[in-house]
Amino acid sequence: MENYSIILLLLAIMLGLSAIAEKVKLPYPILLVIAGISVGFIPGMPKIELDPEVVFLLFLPPMLYDAAFNISNIEFKRNRDTIMTLAFALVFMTACGIAVLAHYLIPGMDWGLSFVLGAILSATDAVAAMSITKGLKISHKTMTILEGESLINDASGLIAYRLAVAAVAGSSFVLWKAGLQFFMLIIGGGIVGFILGQALRFILKFTHHKGTVAVSFTLLMPFIAYLVAEELHVSGVIAVVILGFLISNLSRKPVSGEFRIAYRSIWDIIVFILNGLIFVLIGIEFPYVIENIDHSLILPLIGYSFLICLVALIIRMGRIFLQRVNLERAFRRQSIRRNKLALLNWKECLIIGWSGMRGIVSLATALALPVTLSDGSAFPQRDIIIFIAVVVVLITLVLQGLSLPYLVKVLNVEPKH
Repeated sequence: MENYSIILLLLAIMLGLSAIAEKVKLPYPILLVIAGISVGFIPGMPKIELDPEVVFLLFLPPMLYDAAFNISNIEFKRNRDTIMTLAFALVFMTACGIAVLAHYLIPGMDWGLSFVLGAILSATDAVAAMSITKGLKISHKTMTILEGESLINDASGLIAYRLAVAAVAGSSFVLWKAGLQFFMLIIGGGIVGFILGQALRFILKFTHHKGTVAVSFTLLMPFIAYLVAEELHVSGVIAVVILGFLISNLSRKPVSGEFRIAYRSIWDIIVFILNGLIFVLIGIEFPYVIENIDHSLILPLIGYSFLICLVALIIRMGRIFLQRVNLERAFRRQSIRRNKLALLNWKECLIIGWSGMRGIVSLATALALPVTLSDGSAFPQRDIIIFIAVVVVLITLVLQGLSLPYLVKVLNVEPKH
């Protein structure tokens, strides 16, 4: 009964703050995070354990599926070079940059632990990016790049995390084996998503005239795709994204109006609720992670977190502006054809660079760190890694999230499609 009451309380807070967010002119994710922190500090408030497995299974599949379903296929294909660069190359560059900083800055951080921290914070968050940029005067192309990056980089970030944790736990790290494993996880996830996507398309052909039944299958399949892929030890994230792309293409073909109405109304409610709960839960975790940290270390660790945010931002800005140069060079070369609409201007680069918020995936992967190693000894620096991850998530959400609308306003961006 106590847990039931807490869930109702969180839902009430989420709905109330979402309703007033527009009036106070603040992005509602920021209000929800602040509310979550406040709730966590209420005296006598029961501790809310955030199970990483529940986060990955309950939140990731529907959010990724809906984002993949709604993304513009034309814009995605046109900007795929930029999206893939940010989703893969930038993730590993960020992981390495954070690892180097952590190794030389934070006492006790060996290379293995530094790369674990780097992997946890390497990928931007799809939910944060879409929630905070929604409603801003940003071009459709910029939104597609941010959404596309956040859809795919979860997979590369999670894979880097697995490899780093395995290395700390005692598994030998061989570069070519890690590269092969990464390739197999991506391809395997794509195959699972494609097969289940075809299965869902076949089902919807016979049920699309029954809106509620058809939508029920779309609700179920993302969870199945994620679970099947993870059971086969391939990327569940990629499986769900491919599934969303396939069903998105189907929805653009003539289908029952009942299916369209039922799909949009049900999915809008689900995504809204999950979105809100994610940000409240992120805030709630902060007071609890403080309990496991020596209070004399809190201020230095917060300082390290700010430096990590700065390094991640510099790497991101540098990579996106380098991508702008690469696209312009490719466009000028007669031997390589590039769509002019895929080129980036400096305003778009600034907005994309500043929109690299971290979120629920970084938090969940930090909390998913094993408590002990294979030999039974405690996982080194676990509490410190979790604390830094939570603080970095809060810093990027609050500081970048609050300042992004003002950046868009100062740049006077014209929302072109």
